[in-house]
Amino acid sequence: MCWSATADLVAGTGIAAVGVVSVALAARRPRDLPLAALPLLLGAHQIVEAAVWRNDGGTGPATIAWAVIALPLLALWVPAAVLCAAPPGARRRLLIPLAAGAATAAALAYALATRTVTAEIRGHTVGYSLGLSQAELIVGGYLFATIGSLLLSGDRGLVLFGVLVAVGAAVSVVLWRQEYISTWCAFAAVSSVVLTLWAARRRPHVARP
Repeated sequence: MCWSATADLVAGTGIAAVGVVSVALAARRPRDLPLAALPLLLGAHQIVEAAVWRNDGGTGPATIAWAVIALPLLALWVPAAVLCAAPPGARRRLLIPLAAGAATAAALAYALATRTVTAEIRGHTVGYSLGLSQAELIVGGYLFATIGSLLLSGDRGLVLFGVLVAVGAAVSVVLWRQEYISTWCAFAAVSSVVLTLWAARRRPHVARP
């Protein structure tokens, strides 16, 4: 995220707290739990990046943990979670971004296992480098798996989240081209608070006796 370790820590803690609320709201709809837990995961991700700041970047455990969450885990988690929560009529088409996410996650996991990921503090941002081959193809698969699954979900709340994440991706590329992975993840984390409203709207109504 931009600015500092403190900003990441404060933002991450707040977003994770929102994630706890989202999970509680979705507790009676098990299929919604993976998506409802996304703010919790993204909040924890920002807290991990606070540790990257504290360590002045580098290649340590915090950098590796950040990259594992940001790259293979989210590439598979998001389309799988959307498939779980989507209405039955949308699930068949969502198998396509899920397949893209699985292939992208496998490629990214292999890259992390065979290459060294490095974090570099660049003013008020963090840049991450992995030296991916065929980076454009992998990035395309990642975007289709994550943003594409949300836009194809058939649920207005998830489509709204997808639009917000897509805007964040575009802004991050324009303003922070070298650091867009970090800034986009931060934008997605902040945007994920809308999933709390989504979870609240989908909470089953309990009739009073």
